[in-house]
Amino acid sequence: QVQLVESGGGLVQAGGSLRLSCAASGRTFSSYAMGWFRQAPGKEREFVARIGRSNIITYYADSVKGRFTISRDNAKNTVYLQMNSLKPEDTAVYSCAASDRYVGDDPRRYDYWGQGTQVTVSS
Repeated sequence: QVQLVESGGGLVQAGGSLRLSCAASGRTFSSYAMGWFRQAPGKEREFVARIGRSNIITYYADSVKGRFTISRDNAKNTVYLQMNSLKPEDTAVYSCAASDRYVGDDPRRYDYWGQGTQVTVSS
């Protein structure tokens, strides 16, 4: 099993940047594919970005492509989401998720979740 704790959220003006971190417990972090998802008030949870077990294969939602970058440091058991050129529509609770069997965009197929961190982008 793995436990996930996100940090780095906050309030930022449009055009600004934030870097989210997701720290994982356990010794087998490198065996998990990791994803970032977000949920805005009144909306369903949506896929943001994912990264494979290595730091090579990444995939992004069209809405964040070119602005967000996902990366991981397996030595530190941490996955990051660098968010640049933030827009008010990026406002949401951002959560990281892990799976040792699934690599994809469907949040229902991820096994482990963090508690989430709030990102608010003001216009």
